[in-house]
Amino acid sequence: MPSPTEALRRAARSLGILDWIRIGVLALGLLFVATGTLPADTARSSVERIAPLLLFLFSVIVLAELTKEAGVFDALAQRMARAGRGNYAALFLLCVAFASVNTVFLNLDTTAVLLTPVMLALAARARIAALPLAMTTVWLANTASLLLPVSNLTNLLAAERVALETPAFAARMWAPQLTVLAVTMALLWVFFWRRSMRGADTYDVPDVAPVRDRVLFSATGAACLLFIAAILAGVHTGVQLGIAATIAAAVAVAAFAVRDRSALRPALIPWQLMVFVTGLFLVVPTLERYGLDDAMRSLVGGDDGTAGAMRAAFAGAGLSNVLNNLPAYVAGESAVPASNKEQLLALLIGTNVGPVITPWGSLATLLWFEWCRRWNVRVPIGKFLLTGTALSILGCAATIAVLIAVP
Repeated sequence: MPSPTEALRRAARSLGILDWIRIGVLALGLLFVATGTLPADTARSSVERIAPLLLFLFSVIVLAELTKEAGVFDALAQRMARAGRGNYAALFLLCVAFASVNTVFLNLDTTAVLLTPVMLALAARARIAALPLAMTTVWLANTASLLLPVSNLTNLLAAERVALETPAFAARMWAPQLTVLAVTMALLWVFFWRRSMRGADTYDVPDVAPVRDRVLFSATGAACLLFIAAILAGVHTGVQLGIAATIAAAVAVAAFAVRDRSALRPALIPWQLMVFVTGLFLVVPTLERYGLDDAMRSLVGGDDGTAGAMRAAFAGAGLSNVLNNLPAYVAGESAVPASNKEQLLALLIGTNVGPVITPWGSLATLLWFEWCRRWNVRVPIGKFLLTGTALSILGCAATIAVLIAVP
């Protein structure tokens, strides 16, 4: 049996660069608290605020991991692969439609949690490269989140600020949404799906594999439907969503406790995500105390025309990739004059479409990276950054132009 020191060394060697970044962010946040740079009361308030989010993260990853173990994602993947009939163009359109509809109606985090493993299972079943399918999921989780208030938490905040109910919000955002979907599809095909990228003309249509355990399959499938039903019923606040995810995860855990206890292992716990999110919500309040809000006011300006919209969008996108899109939107919203509705919607576009460059740009991207890690899918960071930069710049520019042109 290895000594505690040797066990720590092995654990350290198993950590990747993103794991070290996550740990570093938490360490920096704790340093701010320890030195008084962030007052203890503010730190405690921030952690209490994200407690429901941590509950959601913990529960939803456990739910999705056990659902994967039960074969539900495999079954969905088989049906998608068979629907494409070996044709990559047809499969591409199916994946884009599936990811877009899921994001619009269920929200981007649900796409990252429930659709990513379906896409990765599809790659395994059809024996094709996983990266094109994975990138389709993460890009559309972000860029397909403009149409409805429920598609993204930032949308809910913006809709309240500009006083737009769901039909009016959709009427204002349908053209920008279609525009960014077109840009996303074009870049996905060029960077990941074309013949030279995917490496084959056709893919193998998989046979339908039998379900290993019908009880587990049914129980975890029902748990996922329960979670989705909670979202469709209008469960939007952190506490409610966390509770819904916890109940659904408890159903899955109970089924495995009866049928297959070996699957209930410590690796189910998404410690990387919880460490990073906790650290992030200690670092960001510190930055807000030392000039972040003032910096956003300088970047955004007060022009409600085209120039002001572009400034707001790219300021929001830039800050989202440095910190995270939710604090970026909140900081930007406070900088936009109350009467500048077009500029606020432009900021929203920047914080929804823009955070596709860094792994921490949005919670959906963080969840997506967690799934790629669990499926042992290698994501080339250089290519992720460069292609994400192209999507962020082109997507924001085209979408803002349409926002201004189509009132």
